[in-house]
Amino acid sequence: MSLPHAILTALLEKPSSGLELTRRFDKSIGFFWAATHQQIYRELGKLEDAGLIRAIPGPPAQGRRKEYEVLPDGREELAAWVSRSDDPRPLRDPLALRLRAAAMVGVGDVGAEVRRHLAVHAAQLDAYRIMETRDFPDDQARQTAEATLQHLVLTAGIEMERFWTEWLTKVDAVVSELGDAGEADGKQ
Repeated sequence: MSLPHAILTALLEKPSSGLELTRRFDKSIGFFWAATHQQIYRELGKLEDAGLIRAIPGPPAQGRRKEYEVLPDGREELAAWVSRSDDPRPLRDPLALRLRAAAMVGVGDVGAEVRRHLAVHAAQLDAYRIMETRDFPDDQARQTAEATLQHLVLTAGIEMERFWTEWLTKVDAVVSELGDAGEADGKQ
């Protein structure tokens, strides 16, 4: 996924100012496509220059932020992008590589990093569950097709975080055991 397509999606969901977009990225879209505030503002300018979005016309008012909306060419670009094909991205996680290295050189203090990652993933899982409870009531039969797709994206996030918390819990137990064994052998 690319940042321009994430922004087009967000603006189709709700026309927004740059500040509103950055806040939405911080609270939702950013969970699966991160971007800095500078990147978002820079991309808004590029999208506007390309004729894919525009500032919503209106009388300038003091303190009023420029709000953007998607133009027909922007909608067409997003629709074309949705139909494109991308290969899945391989896992590229420094912690997994650290664990592989720990198998060769000893666990050292990698346990602290494993527990830190576990805490981060557990907190993200909790945040996703709160979002699910808030945004998707139990009666899923009444959801629109759009809401169903959004819920499925959130469900994917929940499942990924569930995987990471379960896996990291197992890793923590093994690393702790290996660390204890290394200390007993004087190999730490």
